[in-house]
Amino acid sequence: MDFFDTLCQRRSVRKYGPDPVPNADIARILQAANMAPSAMNHKPWEFLVVTGDPIRELGVSFGRVLDRIQKTRGEELPAEVVTFARTYGGAPVAIVVLCTTSDLPNFQRAYLESASAAMENLLLAATALGLGTCWMTGPLEDEPFLREILEIPEDRTLVAITPLGYPQEMPGPHSVVDPDLEKKIHWIS
Repeated sequence: MDFFDTLCQRRSVRKYGPDPVPNADIARILQAANMAPSAMNHKPWEFLVVTGDPIRELGVSFGRVLDRIQKTRGEELPAEVVTFARTYGGAPVAIVVLCTTSDLPNFQRAYLESASAAMENLLLAATALGLGTCWMTGPLEDEPFLREILEIPEDRTLVAITPLGYPQEMPGPHSVVDPDLEKKIHWIS
C-alpha cells in the first residue's frame, strides 16, 4: 500500500472480528514501531502484547473509568462507547506502549514524544497489513490497576494502548482536506 494511502485509510476502529492476528504480523508491526525516530536514539519504548483473559481485565478497568466519567458529567455516554470500552471492541490483541521514566523533565518529555512516534508507526503498520487499531489514553486513568494486572514496574510510564485485530466495521472516510490547515501553517523566513 502506498504510504499516503495508508495515512488516509487509517481509522480508529472500535469493532473487531474474533480471528487471531498471526504472531508474525504482530512482530512486523512492532518492528515498524521500533523504527520510529527517538530523542538521542534512546528508543525508550517497550511494548506489552496482551491476549486472552487479560484483555477482559483491561475492559473491566476501562469500564470503571467510563463509569467515573459518566458520574462526573452526570450524563450517560453512548452505548457503543461503553461497549467498546468494556470489550476493547472484541479485539483479540491489545498492545500497551510504555516508555522509560526519567526524573529529568526534559528527558521525560523526550521519552514520551519518542514513544508516541513509535505508537504512530505501529498504527500505520497495522493499517498497511489490513488490521485495525485505536489509539487510547482513556484507560490510563486506572493506572494503578493496569500496573498491577500487567506487572508494569514504576520505572516505566504508560503512554497509550491500542486494540489490534481485523476490523469488523470500518468508520467512514474522513476528509483529507482540513479547511483550517492554512491557518495552522506559519512560514518563517
